[in-house]
Amino acid sequence: MGLLDKIRNEFIDIIEWVDDTKDTIVWKFPRYQNEIKMGAQLTVREGQAAVFMNEGRIADVYYSGRYELSTQNMPIMTTLQGWKYGFNSPFKADVFFVSLRQFVNQKWGTNNPIMLRDAEFGPVRLRAFGNYAFSVKDPGLFIKTISATNPTFTVDDINEQLRNIAVTRGMDAVAESRIPVLDLASNYDEVSGLIQQKISPEFEEIGLLLNKFLIENVSLPDEVEKVLDKRSSMGIVGDLGAYAQYQAANAMEKAAENPSSGGLMGAGMGAGLGMGMAGNMAGVFQERKFEGNQPAAQEGAAVPPPLPVQVAYYVAVNNKQEGPFDMTQLKDMIASGKLTSNMLVWKAGFDNWIAASQTTDLALLFQQTPPPIPGA
Repeated sequence: MGLLDKIRNEFIDIIEWVDDTKDTIVWKFPRYQNEIKMGAQLTVREGQAAVFMNEGRIADVYYSGRYELSTQNMPIMTTLQGWKYGFNSPFKADVFFVSLRQFVNQKWGTNNPIMLRDAEFGPVRLRAFGNYAFSVKDPGLFIKTISATNPTFTVDDINEQLRNIAVTRGMDAVAESRIPVLDLASNYDEVSGLIQQKISPEFEEIGLLLNKFLIENVSLPDEVEKVLDKRSSMGIVGDLGAYAQYQAANAMEKAAENPSSGGLMGAGMGAGLGMGMAGNMAGVFQERKFEGNQPAAQEGAAVPPPLPVQVAYYVAVNNKQEGPFDMTQLKDMIASGKLTSNMLVWKAGFDNWIAASQTTDLALLFQQTPPPIPGA
């Protein structure tokens, strides 16, 4: 700074901040020897606040507007300086401008999978990521607790701390919500709201306001997702016997259309081969009955199909999840009155809990259960 600049800035007449950045939170107004002339013009633009600091202590805070600095509109500074009868000579003070804008699209995410306990799958590892937006709520508190006397303080200076708060408290909120892993995707708004409530107080402790918190994705490890894909495929296939017959019919059609099989004769052989395959597949899924101590099937005999997968339901009892229960247990519960038609149930593949009477499986059980004996 040259001599003329020093003389020109020795007594500052205009104090303002024209913010041309997108990530600056706090900016210290530069001045020569900290001297400000009484009566100087202070301009605070919309989305800003000006904080005056005297000997390391927060004094007056100004929000948007134009001010002529005097002892009348600087009550705290006047008290700290001991100006009892007015004061027109220059005074020394640190002036910090604070941006009150929203800092949006701040990223958060888990560096490593977080272990959680799921009601259906047991212990699972989850990854999650999203974004959040924050702004300065209390400029004086933020400077006092975070930025201190740094001449410039940006979003990058605090982002890591805020991300750690978001991940630690956020995953804790997910665990406390007890929402099944398969239902998280349909409850992003609800879970985001829970996390925002969980971590907002910690933002306010340092003078910040958490304006928005969003979850973009929650994912399972690759090996778990592959198992879920297989489980979904089995649900889509449904009746294995019908699926095998469908495959056999396709094989028969392809064999009949094969040009290398020799014209009509080849087509006939292909049809015969297809019929044989269909017969074999039907034999595989045909139910075999054994009586008494009949010996086991000999080598080369038809092999019985795998046992059917038991359907399991969860039941909501007094707003608590119980189960899973297989069909035999559910039938006993209906007979004993522990399960009624209007109680909520859920099984794998359902989007939401529904009344027991609205499910095909349980509706049949309610029809098979005799009504209570009159007068009993």
